[in-house]
Amino acid sequence: MNAAKDWNSARIGCDDSLHDAIARLDQAALQILLVTDESNRLLGTVTDGDLRRAILRGDGLDRPVSVAMNSNPTAAQSSWSHARLLATMEERKLLQLPVLDEQGVLVDLVTLQGLLSRPRQTNKVFLMAGGFGTRLRPLTENCPKPMLKVGTKPILEQIISLFVESGYHQFFVSTHFMPEMIKDYFGDGSHLGASIEYVYENEPLGTAGALGLLPKSEFQESFFMMNGDILTDLDPVSLMATHERLSSQITVCLRDFETQIPYGVINTENEYVSQIEEKPIHRVSVNAGIYVVSPDVLDSVDRGQRLDMPDLISSQTDSGKRVGVYHVNGTWLDIGRLDDFERAQSVVNSL
Repeated sequence: MNAAKDWNSARIGCDDSLHDAIARLDQAALQILLVTDESNRLLGTVTDGDLRRAILRGDGLDRPVSVAMNSNPTAAQSSWSHARLLATMEERKLLQLPVLDEQGVLVDLVTLQGLLSRPRQTNKVFLMAGGFGTRLRPLTENCPKPMLKVGTKPILEQIISLFVESGYHQFFVSTHFMPEMIKDYFGDGSHLGASIEYVYENEPLGTAGALGLLPKSEFQESFFMMNGDILTDLDPVSLMATHERLSSQITVCLRDFETQIPYGVINTENEYVSQIEEKPIHRVSVNAGIYVVSPDVLDSVDRGQRLDMPDLISSQTDSGKRVGVYHVNGTWLDIGRLDDFERAQSVVNSL
């Protein structure tokens, strides 16, 4: 799980001296010491800052490491994915993270530098690119909406690049309207550092029906599902980590949306005015068209079945399954209308 440096050289006992700790910290060159007992259970951690604070408050170099250690450090479980490790470290601003097995035994030390090397992820990405884009006519009369250029690249290429940069490289693309234009442009995806396979909807199957066309045997892990007309700077690694943490069947990305009522809104009670609000703003969370789906959800979608995502999500919640949420706080633009497409031309420069 960890990089080249041997984390075992960073282990130290709680009765070892602060002098020993300074020497060990320099020798290990990992910016942290792991304080363990005889059974290799983690008792605490010591950083350069911990040592300096101990010395400044008057602890001599012959004092034990226990006077300086953090006895309640953040630790990960060995079952955590790369995505969850990275999300935890970024959230808590950690440079190192000890990893424990189910018995609490220290088994590894991961570093932020090592995680940010972006190893290739195995989770697949399913992109929906079969729509007609009728609201974008005349632009889409002879071009699938995902192939419209935002900046210098088609929308679909912007999306694929987002995932590739985060280490995800296995893509499935659902097509229907003018599929040849999409296939001719992307091919097998190798020129983008990706592998792309295609599924074809003989007739439109709704926003979730194309799931029934996927080869189920190839989907053994949770996978991303995303509409092919969205411009975003979403962090896929963080999204996948949230899905795993929530143990959801489906995790739905949400976007805050607000609209202003152009009138004064009057609330009444028993034929009397109780409150008046002048042109109030209503804030809601809307579906952002981006999901993480657990593989067993595929068993609930038959091949050729017409199905929309709201119905699929409702079927999961109705059967007692967990459907989690993830808030998209950065750039997000659903390119559904001509004014959205024009706005996207300026938004893409900030990505």
